[in-house]
Amino acid sequence: MDKVLVVSSTQKSIDLLTMLLKSNGYQNIQSVSNGTEARRVTNQSDFSIIIINSPLSDEFGVDLCISLTEITCASVILIAKNEIVDDLSAKVENFGVLVMGKPINRAVFYQTVKLAVASRRRIVGLQQQNVKLQNKIEEIRCIDKAKCFLIEQKGMTESQAHRYIEKTAMDNRITRKEVAENILGQYY
Repeated sequence: MDKVLVVSSTQKSIDLLTMLLKSNGYQNIQSVSNGTEARRVTNQSDFSIIIINSPLSDEFGVDLCISLTEITCASVILIAKNEIVDDLSAKVENFGVLVMGKPINRAVFYQTVKLAVASRRRIVGLQQQNVKLQNKIEEIRCIDKAKCFLIEQKGMTESQAHRYIEKTAMDNRITRKEVAENILGQYY
């Protein structure tokens, strides 16, 4: 289940946002009253959504939004007065922060939260894909290094080195990367 952090200086706003979130199915909700606490809590726990009701007692909230998008994977929603929403959007939209005006309209709030959740899922999916691709690159580098070793030290051609690694992997029922690591481990 998605974990939500509500950052607001007033208990009334915390209660309202918590009630709106609970009525939308969110149960795992934590709240803090200022930016300093928000930074501390986000270092200790992962959140899917962070909602910041500006201004906060120790800062306005723009720097907090930007900071949280850089150090977490959470979707960040900034709530501010309607008069300044456009200005704030211009400052934080490049960081992926969603800005909504107050007074809070329930329908807009629910849509914004849904958009935030969808954005986070997409980001998490892209991060997982990135990790897979980086692992694949590392595997290719390791295999290429082993091939170079076989070419230089054993006098094999590239195709012979490739075939040797492939055949050894199949014969021993291990991955090509494990074969490459074994080759490199024997000689380095």
